[in-house]
Amino acid sequence: MYDHRDDEVHPDIAADRGEDLGPFDHARAEAAVRELLLAVGEDPEREGLRETPARVARAYREVFAGLHVDPTEVLEKTFDEGHQELVLVKDIPIYSTCEHHLVPFFGKAHIGYIPGPEGRVTGLSKLARLVDLYAKRPQVQERLTGQVADALVDKLQPTSAIVVIECEHLCMAMRGIRKPGATTITSAVRGGFKSDARSRAEAMSLITGR
Repeated sequence: MYDHRDDEVHPDIAADRGEDLGPFDHARAEAAVRELLLAVGEDPEREGLRETPARVARAYREVFAGLHVDPTEVLEKTFDEGHQELVLVKDIPIYSTCEHHLVPFFGKAHIGYIPGPEGRVTGLSKLARLVDLYAKRPQVQERLTGQVADALVDKLQPTSAIVVIECEHLCMAMRGIRKPGATTITSAVRGGFKSDARSRAEAMSLITGR
């Protein structure tokens, strides 16, 4: 039998992910889910739904944990490697929540940057964590892409930065226009990638594999 306690996020796991599950009004969220079930004509007291408000509240606490942290803090620790060529991390899984309909969008993020004159870099896992924390809040893909790029510029001070995000939005797949499989691609370029078409094209070719 499914045990809803499995939905709990252990504090050590949350800390390892860079998440502060932070201030969250669990009782209010649980009551809101109960009211929503009533509003759509369901019975929150039936066996299959009795624990649903509590489960959903716990899930939302985790899904929106990025609201209570500063994602840029994961980039505080850097290393002076003297590296001044492109650093690129591709195919970072991303899961976020559309702020318009509160349904998921998901896909992949690609992050690249050329370190500044001092050649300072950050840990590769920190780039993935940066994406994750910005994604864990009500979002739109366009803003998410820009936030990640701006964080790179602010904390690492690279000469160039590029972020490309490819996602499928369930608000397009399961409702409205109903076009499953449609992919939205957004990009944000900063510094040299913005002014130098050749270097930007090189970075994009590495991302796309073409």
